[in-house]
Amino acid sequence: MDAKQPPAKSATLTVGNQKWETPVRPGTIGPSVVDIAKLYGETGMFTYDPGFTSTASCESKITYIDGDEGILLYRGYPIEQLAEHGDFLETCYLLLYGELPTSAQKSDFVHRVTYHTMVHEQMSRFFQGFRRDAHPMAVLVGSVGALSAFYHDSTDIADPQQRLIASLRMIAKMPTLAAMAFKYTIGQPFIYPKNDLDYATNFLRMCFAVPCEDYKPNQVLARAMDRIFILHADHEQNASTSTVRLAGSSGANPFACIAAGIACLWGPAHGGANEAALKMLGEIGHVDRIPEYVKRAKDKNDPFRLMGFGHRVYKHYDPRAKIMQKTCYEVLNEIGHKDDPLLGVAMELERIALHDEYFIEKKLYPNIDFYSGITLKAMGFPTAMFTVLFALARTVGWIAQWKEMIEDPSQKIGRPRQLYTGAARRDYQPISRRK
Repeated sequence: MDAKQPPAKSATLTVGNQKWETPVRPGTIGPSVVDIAKLYGETGMFTYDPGFTSTASCESKITYIDGDEGILLYRGYPIEQLAEHGDFLETCYLLLYGELPTSAQKSDFVHRVTYHTMVHEQMSRFFQGFRRDAHPMAVLVGSVGALSAFYHDSTDIADPQQRLIASLRMIAKMPTLAAMAFKYTIGQPFIYPKNDLDYATNFLRMCFAVPCEDYKPNQVLARAMDRIFILHADHEQNASTSTVRLAGSSGANPFACIAAGIACLWGPAHGGANEAALKMLGEIGHVDRIPEYVKRAKDKNDPFRLMGFGHRVYKHYDPRAKIMQKTCYEVLNEIGHKDDPLLGVAMELERIALHDEYFIEKKLYPNIDFYSGITLKAMGFPTAMFTVLFALARTVGWIAQWKEMIEDPSQKIGRPRQLYTGAARRDYQPISRRK
């Protein structure tokens, strides 16, 4: 459509000799949508869109992505500005309430989150039901879902005050539960949160402190952790966010909805991508073997794929990757892990991807998962914890999307339709007559 022409107000669907008019709804920015809500009632037909990649399942004011231009906005603010100048709890406030907080609003919000960080003491015994070698994501799915058994005063989704309390509890308690999952799987005692520490430092302390010695906060690592949380806080209607919305559309309590989102995030094609990227670096093992793997990546007949390069949404450079790259280098300089052979492999792969014509043509730039995996490894997290950290950060996005969905009067229970290609009607046959 010519950019100078006014946007269309309707679209025409033609099937055979029949035509139907359907509204076109514009967004603030980005593509307009063809409203097909009444399509089945008027035509008797559904649309077919596997993966819903061309379907807007909701109206939202939270996050905007332009994959072609490499743009990510939270409530209109570029991710680069928020990560550079803000902090995670300020970003949480923005995602939840739509505006950046004033100084007084931020102080109040930080206070309320800080004083919700403890979990019910019985939760510590709940963890003992898991095998010691359980994956931390399995532990997190179970423990977050169990919150609804402990906090009955914030499960009535029709009560705005209970929705607010549930939102604050999820943001506050997720670091505690994530750290408990980590400590449990490595056999160390749980570390309680401290109210005099900021959000990221408190989390790192709960993960890495031990009772037999004092914990010394590292501001470089805390800032890196905080920035990682900001970069992962929300990403529009991805698989896990859509799962949270779908679960919430049935009226399920918020803790159950977030647990559903965590379960979806666990998939290697979604939240497990940074873990997969690090495993790939381990498989390559040494810079001398990189040409072999690059050659395999270019071979259409070879199933091998370079993990951590390219993105399903971003056809340009992932805007989060630029920030994550800077953060990665800051952490490596602070920790002094430059001699790690995996990091050498990563840096050489990065150089190739940014200069090789094949990668440039295919737009296979290093994405956020490539750098975050390296960064988290350098900070001391095992690969099994990577997706847990992703879930921790994404909780505020899930909560904001869930809250928006609940408060949207036009939202209905999710009910995707299908193109049925199975057997037509047939009659039951007694087993003696079956061949």
